Amino acid sequence: MHVENHAEPGGHVPVMLRRVLELLAPALAGPSPVLVDANLGLGGHAEALLAAHPDLHLIGIDRDPTAIERSTARLAPYSGRVTLVRAVSDELPEVLSRAGFPRVNGVLFDLGVSSPQLDEAERGFAYSYDAPLDMRMDPQQELTADVVVNTYSEGELTRILRDYGEERFASRVARFLARERAESAITSTKRLAEIVREAIPAATRRTGGNPAKRTFQALRIEVNGELTALERALPAALDALAVGGRVVVLSYHSLEDRLSKQVLTARTRDTSPPGLPVPLPAHQPRFRLVTRGAELPDEEEVARNPRAASARLRAAERIREPE
Repeated sequence: MHVENHAEPGGHVPVMLRRVLELLAPALAGPSPVLVDANLGLGGHAEALLAAHPDLHLIGIDRDPTAIERSTARLAPYSGRVTLVRAVSDELPEVLSRAGFPRVNGVLFDLGVSSPQLDEAERGFAYSYDAPLDMRMDPQQELTADVVVNTYSEGELTRILRDYGEERFASRVARFLARERAESAITSTKRLAEIVREAIPAATRRTGGNPAKRTFQALRIEVNGELTALERALPAALDALAVGGRVVVLSYHSLEDRLSKQVLTARTRDTSPPGLPVPLPAHQPRFRLVTRGAELPDEEEVARNPRAASARLRAAERIREPE
């Protein structure tokens, strides 16, 4: 399959674009296909899909108004085949109902934080810039990283850092944060990163990249309810698929990938009671896995786009209607 260079503003190419197009192509081969891009971002995948499928209608969802604004401009040549909605991915059933598409042929989840959110310092997502502690994908929501860091109990911070950041020293980092904020509020990304660095033992700091990485990930997930949204959105996407429809999930850390694997595996399993001579039709799986395990980007893509290095791709297809 020929794939044009759908580079995003700033030179970023959508992650695993060729493979995403390959996996979704069979599902979009019929007449008037409909696809949901549940994490629209800058619209790089969306643009490539619209170009590859002239009859495709694309529904793009994103909670970030900047993403909607930029994608509206980017996808203007396809405006007659595009519906863009500012919403969280787990609002997918309501979005489809309002758009008049009860069933769709494909759903793409490109999870995690987008390049503009990382690159625009004032958003407060990155430890590489000094900025206010924010991390909101939707700038109109009330909860910010500042609120989490300065008002959550030490126990709550420990839980978040452990569960969402998989931080070995979660309790130690939480204790350092609680001690520091008692002196003065922690309001900047730079100060947060410095405190985390102090909390991580020196021997551990020498390996594994920036020691603040896991803390920033945990706070971002908490602020935006990312795993909670995925936990609701992925089953809803599977429910919305027509027979032959496919879902593709791009994850960027183990928590997202683990949750995606669990949901897809559960939907592709035969649930007939063990020991029966003949499988029960009502317990036969409605979906099949299209990928074997999680697929990874190749070395060439990682060299071209280092942010693709952590990507994991999974896909499934609906093979029959529910009973």
